[in-house]
Amino acid sequence: MFKGHAKIVRLVEVLGEVTGRKKLHKMVYIAKKMQVDFDDRFEFHMYGPYSEELTVRVDELCSLGLLDEQKESKGAIEVYRYTVNDAGREFLQHQDVDLGGGEPLFRRMNEENSRFLELVSTILFFDYLPYDEMKTKVFTLKSKQRYTEEEIDRALAFIEEIRVIHIA
Repeated sequence: MFKGHAKIVRLVEVLGEVTGRKKLHKMVYIAKKMQVDFDDRFEFHMYGPYSEELTVRVDELCSLGLLDEQKESKGAIEVYRYTVNDAGREFLQHQDVDLGGGEPLFRRMNEENSRFLELVSTILFFDYLPYDEMKTKVFTLKSKQRYTEEEIDRALAFIEEIRVIHIA
């Protein structure tokens, strides 16, 4: 039961802080696509790949006092910041947590904003499609984001970059 929970705590510990629920979802999804072992199942949602299981796990970790969640208002939106507290660090000492080669991958992803990671995760969600069909899906399903061809090219280059990071 606690393996999945411990991985989330370890992920936040490695990064020091994760800003945004959406960003956390995108990072875990992208890591799964890079073969990092996470059990959470994802489906396509309004903001790209989303996991109800991951949401529940994070809520449980906050309720158990292993993760701290701070809510900030930024205009019309609320942003959540996650950090590991002393109880979370103590919990990790009793868990065998291995993110595989995922730690440098997570550090690199955390340098990007959630909008960009939303694009990357959406491209990866449709990676089974030919390039033109994937692009059409992105432009159709994410029309409100107004992604450009250049952003798609940058996202594809980023995917290749993190594949190398994860393999190294």
